[in-house]
Amino acid sequence: MGHASPSESQPIQNPKPANNQNRQVIVLSGNMAVAHALRQVDPHVYPGYPITPSTKVMEAVADFIANGEMQCELVAVESEHSAMSAAVGAAAAGGRVASATAANGLAFMWEVLYIASGSHLPIVLAVGNRALSAPINGFADHGEAMGARDSGWIQFYSENVQEAYDNIIQAFRIGEDQQVRLPVMVCLDGFLLTHTSENITLEADNAVKDFVGPYRAEYSLLDPERPVSHGLSDPPTYYMEHKMRQEASMVTAREVIEAVGAEFGRRFGRYYGMVEAYSMADAEIAVVILGSEAGRVKSVVDELREAGKKVGLLRIRVTRPFPEEQIVRQLLGLRAVAVMDRSFAPGAAGAPMFQEVRSALYDYRGSAPPIINRIYGLGGRELRHADVQMVFAELEALAGGDETVPSIRLVGLRGEPPPTWTDLRPIEVPLKTVLEKP
Repeated sequence: MGHASPSESQPIQNPKPANNQNRQVIVLSGNMAVAHALRQVDPHVYPGYPITPSTKVMEAVADFIANGEMQCELVAVESEHSAMSAAVGAAAAGGRVASATAANGLAFMWEVLYIASGSHLPIVLAVGNRALSAPINGFADHGEAMGARDSGWIQFYSENVQEAYDNIIQAFRIGEDQQVRLPVMVCLDGFLLTHTSENITLEADNAVKDFVGPYRAEYSLLDPERPVSHGLSDPPTYYMEHKMRQEASMVTAREVIEAVGAEFGRRFGRYYGMVEAYSMADAEIAVVILGSEAGRVKSVVDELREAGKKVGLLRIRVTRPFPEEQIVRQLLGLRAVAVMDRSFAPGAAGAPMFQEVRSALYDYRGSAPPIINRIYGLGGRELRHADVQMVFAELEALAGGDETVPSIRLVGLRGEPPPTWTDLRPIEVPLKTVLEKP
């Protein structure tokens, strides 16, 4: 069965928040919640280029500035590549910087994402997750952010509007930590969160500012007393060492994310870690997921629990740095696990999170559960209650020794899947046999 640490097993609501008299409960969409978090932090520069479904963030920031509610400098550029280039320039000059994008916009930023992380510039970027073209699609999936997962950015995935707001606030503290100094993506599912309005607790402006604190740049191009160069050529004799410095920052970020999440909980009453373990204490089978559809899976978990089934959910909140230790702790000893991915990796042995979770468990093959991959929601395809019920039914069958359960399946796909997607387990060495012995 899964075993949870206290921080992983408790719900994300702390019953005794710190005193914050000017907080208010307000109805906001995900985009507006992100915009209000940016208003409260008030970064020095917001370079932006609007793209659906994140356009409203830039519009709202522009309104806040025009109304005198922000001192931020809005830089309207001609493309997303230029937006991230301007963000790099502003951050290198010593400024606190934020922006928002989605889908093809994030793809257009690709080259500069690596420059931002390699230069250790703690830019905060809200990403309204949307399917990449072609074919043209404006709805939610995680393909664009998964494509950028190895660009050196910290990545958060939000379950709901409240968490999107909270993640933006925490992102500044985490990325700007002097032992981290990395850019941060805060992902929220397009339309499902960006355009959906929910009740959220909007914290007092002064409380948010106090939590984030003043910005302290490590270096500034505009400081003549401490001259520094950016964009220099790095020969083979030093390049690997500089890449390892990024890795060292990611390793440190694990502790910082947990510490900032704990402090956020003490101040505002909502605790966050790198993962959320839901009904995992005595679970025998479990689903692993990230993003907004975790809520739907929770409702099925509750339903099955009432029927006496020992089922659970492990929600991954942070994909970079990857929470390997927490995942292994939760999943070892279970009888079967399904990793549900909202992204597609043609030609690969499963979707991105499935590959990563399976890799994390590889060294524990003697006690690791059999793992299957369920790919859902591509291009905004609805994940139905019955779909999740079916996944748990498959897990029950797999836990009972049914080797006909396919390793990889596209949930809700019309017609039959291609043969190569029906069962990718080696015919001569079934997956169950491989996992029985190290």
